[in-house]
Amino acid sequence: MKKNTSRWLVLVPVAVLMLTVGCSSLKTPATADVAVSNAAVVSAAGAGGAQYAPLEMTAAREKLALANKAMLAKDYKLAIDMANQAQADAKLAQSKASSVKAQAAADVLQDDIRVLREELERPR
Repeated sequence: MKKNTSRWLVLVPVAVLMLTVGCSSLKTPATADVAVSNAAVVSAAGAGGAQYAPLEMTAAREKLALANKAMLAKDYKLAIDMANQAQADAKLAQSKASSVKAQAAADVLQDDIRVLREELERPR
């Protein structure tokens, strides 16, 4: 169930992005940038960014909110800048989360190897 939820969290923003790009007559100059950044934030959250990189996730969400406000104010340059920064922060959060998870898995593996070695070296 959790895996399906994660897929939807990624697929919905991508679908929104595709619709936005497809409806070019309704598109403002920064819409695609904001949509891509939104997808990046959702993806990072789904990868554990909030748990393993809370500062980066907070920064990404705040910058995405600023990009959305700029869109409403029709300040497209600011919207693009904030969206790009939000996307960078989200990617950093996702990378940090992946790194922490990989390190934890490596630590468990090293511990398992240590236990096996101790078992092999124990006199019979």
